[in-house]
Amino acid sequence: MSDMGHDHDHDHHHAPSANADRRLLAVALVLITGFMAVEVTVGLLVDSLALLSDAAHMLSDAAAIALALFATRLAARPPSGGFTFGLKRAEILSAQANGLTLLLLAAWIAYESVVRLIHPPAVGGGAVLVTALAGIAVNLLVVWVLGRADRSSLNIEGAFQHVLTDLFAFVAAAISGLVVLLTGFHRADAIASLVVAALMVRSGVGLVRDSGRIFLEAAPAGMDPAALGRELCGVPGVVELHDLHVWQVTSGYPALSAHVLVAPSQDCHAVREAIETHLRERYAIEHTTLQVDHTLDAEHCVDSHGASYKGSG
Repeated sequence: MSDMGHDHDHDHHHAPSANADRRLLAVALVLITGFMAVEVTVGLLVDSLALLSDAAHMLSDAAAIALALFATRLAARPPSGGFTFGLKRAEILSAQANGLTLLLLAAWIAYESVVRLIHPPAVGGGAVLVTALAGIAVNLLVVWVLGRADRSSLNIEGAFQHVLTDLFAFVAAAISGLVVLLTGFHRADAIASLVVAALMVRSGVGLVRDSGRIFLEAAPAGMDPAALGRELCGVPGVVELHDLHVWQVTSGYPALSAHVLVAPSQDCHAVREAIETHLRERYAIEHTTLQVDHTLDAEHCVDSHGASYKGSG
């Protein structure tokens, strides 16, 4: 007797909250791009790498938000053709692209910073300070806007973290502008740029790592598949569990499949429902594919893939 359990309710918590999130992302995008244009203009006029590096960081923020807008539209499309999960991983593609862009920008800014440490140009400290203070205000507003969106999405959370990082970068630029204004120490501008580059590397590495885990179909962060397998074997009636796979289709959308053997006296349907309830309530895993067999009916299954876990039955 075999029982394939599927949860067909795809209205999971991971789905974008459509119009609300898109409106918030659009507002954040307008604020970021508008101020970025101002910052580039001032940075070029006063020859401040700190402001230009902040502007580059804001460009990556704008790209992250624009990609998030596009990805939420793609992710909302229903499955069709060969895309049986729909296009839900579009947000992961954009998150990874944004992370790689951050790393490339950080490398360029770090190189320019070192050059300016060796040969520091004259920097208009007052203009840098005023522009950076204005940037702090704008970024605080954008952080508040994105904080209201659904941050369970890796894409939106990535955009939020980038803007938050940019806020810290503006603080560094403001400090460098103040130092230049008060002391004439022009290398402070390049030092602030190195701080910005370090923050960009931190954000970029995090995005690439987290999106890479999803592409490689690793278990959700913090979940131990071996411990989960042993735990599921504690469900009454389970004799053995193997072919256990747990992964994320996209951020906030975990999925699991497994082959479960139950005692001949047990009801396959009841055991499957007990496992699904446990996974849903304890781990928020709602998309499951469980093949449930009686032990006598599965004697042919001798070549399991991966570890096997024994239960008491």
